[in-house]
Amino acid sequence: MKKSQQGKPSPPDESQLHTRSVKDGQPTRIVGFDPGLNITGYGVIEVLPNQQVQLVEAGTIRPKSKDDIQDRLHIIHSGVREILETFAPQSMAIEQLFVHVRFPKTAILMGHARGVICLAAAQAGIELHHYLPNRVKSMLTGSGHAGKEQMQLAVQRELRLKTRPEPADAADALAIALADFYLRLRALPGTQAQFRDNT
Repeated sequence: MKKSQQGKPSPPDESQLHTRSVKDGQPTRIVGFDPGLNITGYGVIEVLPNQQVQLVEAGTIRPKSKDDIQDRLHIIHSGVREILETFAPQSMAIEQLFVHVRFPKTAILMGHARGVICLAAAQAGIELHHYLPNRVKSMLTGSGHAGKEQMQLAVQRELRLKTRPEPADAADALAIALADFYLRLRALPGTQAQFRDNT
């Protein structure tokens, strides 16, 4: 995966991630984000009127690690704005901030990235939904502690991809978008209360 030198989203190497869905009626687009100060993953899916989900695109936004934090946040924000303008999603889903007692600095850094992504959503007038990581994992794999490879396989299965989506950051973003579809748009009986949108 090549870095984005000017803050433009860098698509994944897998050619399968560039396959656009066939237009049928008025599909709904959801974009998911896996926020990170070094790598922010994004994934755009399209829900057709028959409830079939198709992959639109996924990839990463990668600021230069040597840049100051304000410059990196600007690159993330600009990249997110470009994604929203390019794919015009109806809604956005993002990973809820989770603070681990052993790694509080990680949560703080993630919070910076998450903040500019939320800002971009507000500026674009897009509805935003938040989901805890363990709920996304549980929804797609049955385990709230699923690893990266399990999540990639789950996303591959749900989107009927020939290969596992790479990199893992893009796969995680797709997982968040899929969770938004299943938990909010097509929640099964008894599922809505268990997997409530976490704002």
